Amino acid sequence: MEASERRKNPRYRCNAPVKISWGQVTLDARLRDISATGMYIETSEPLWLRAEFSATVSLSERLIVRCVVRRVDEGKGMVVEFLEMSPDRRMSLNHLLWRLANS
Repeated sequence: MEASERRKNPRYRCNAPVKISWGQVTLDARLRDISATGMYIETSEPLWLRAEFSATVSLSERLIVRCVVRRVDEGKGMVVEFLEMSPDRRMSLNHLLWRLANS
């Protein structure tokens, strides 16, 4: 079964800057795609599996989410899953996904 067939939520292509923050370190990266449960972040310096961090996605609205790394593509990027989020942040994410689906 292909990965796209296993996905429960559609992914939407999206090119936007992302700030990755963990501890005192901040990295600049790019968002490649996003879904209701996670996103693919392009970076030449991906974090390690199961690393938890905060990501700030800068689109028309800023979205700040807590994430955990689920897959690393060395030198390319990483697949991250969203951790639990507040109802307000979930609503912001859903609004962003709706806009991407309808653009």
